[in-house]
Amino acid sequence: MDYQTIRLTHTDGYAEITLDRPDVKNALNTQMRAELLHAVQSAAKEARAIVITGAGDAFCSGQDLSDGKKSVLSANLERTLRDEYMPLLRAIFDCEIPTISAVNGAAAGAGANIALAADVVIASERAVFLQAFARIGLIPDAGGTYWLPRQVGFARAMGAALFAEPVPAKKAAEWGMIWEAVPDGEFEAHWRARAARLAAGPTAAYGNAKKAIRESYGNSLEEQLILEARLQGRCGKTRDFREGVLAFQEKRPASYEGR
Repeated sequence: MDYQTIRLTHTDGYAEITLDRPDVKNALNTQMRAELLHAVQSAAKEARAIVITGAGDAFCSGQDLSDGKKSVLSANLERTLRDEYMPLLRAIFDCEIPTISAVNGAAAGAGANIALAADVVIASERAVFLQAFARIGLIPDAGGTYWLPRQVGFARAMGAALFAEPVPAKKAAEWGMIWEAVPDGEFEAHWRARAARLAAGPTAAYGNAKKAIRESYGNSLEEQLILEARLQGRCGKTRDFREGVLAFQEKRPASYEGR
């Protein structure tokens, strides 16, 4: 695909997907959603980790409301969410390789929730997360009502939805909404090092860990222990497990084959 609204590059074993509409703070339109979905699916086949970040001073301002009053107000929101957002969110959430959102600035509305769909969210300290939906008479979507209660608890999720107030990155990290907030001057070098580390790690183990943790929400303890045993059995048959043990015994860095 010839991308017009994003950039896709590969480096150090990971794919970097940059939302590239800085003039509108990387607002999401139909074309960007389609291109982002394609890029995630493509990168998932070729890379060992994926990073999503934004161009300019924002990560993503959410749904593009500037395409024209008529088109926005006459849109079938349910259809848009089902046909365009759901496939994109599932592609990020279900991806078998590690995913990182490198949130370089404001992440609002659907932009915030696309960021939260990744396995790990690393934010610049100048970033904010905003569930802006109530400001225009809507509820959090793009997975917001799923991610937030699980990440920050009922009270904070409800407050974020109803008051629609920005949550600074440092507070988001304290709440458990994101993994970490990093000083602005260190941000890019930090997330690149994190991405390279994941890309050099045991890819199969990462994928199975993601599966186990996510399925735990719907499992009883017995079901989860059975799932752990099954997935650990898979990991125990990989070259990566053998390499990890030998590297430990030989006191050297492991060299994982991954995919």
